Amino acid sequence: MASNEYFLWWVAASSVVVFLASLVVIPWLIVRIPADYFMRAMKHRSTLVGYNPIFVILLKVLRNVVAAVFIIVGLLLLVLPGQGLLTLFLGLVIADFPGKRRAVNWLVARRGIHRSINWLRRRAGRNPINLPPPR
Repeated sequence: MASNEYFLWWVAASSVVVFLASLVVIPWLIVRIPADYFMRAMKHRSTLVGYNPIFVILLKVLRNVVAAVFIIVGLLLLVLPGQGLLTLFLGLVIADFPGKRRAVNWLVARRGIHRSINWLRRRAGRNPINLPPPR
């Protein structure tokens, strides 16, 4: 019985930490997305050309691991206190997978997410996110 109590305290403490971190980190990252990010044509040029291929692969793996953490935490925050949809959105923006651009554009075009992003940006004195016209 004592081990269950110990586990519950850890779950509660980590929930509070994730909640507080999401209140600070997610808005900070969202306001740094350029306003025309979703309007730009995707260029499949890598800025890592000329680096050691192993280093490039490690960076891509690290990027996707960080994105997976954001996506998992975002899913958890849908039922825990925090900004679940914005965390999911950020995880998708960071991730690198086929069809990402279409998925992220679809997600950010959702009325609630778009409004939340622009509200955060307005509070930070940034221009609202521009979206491509719907197809």
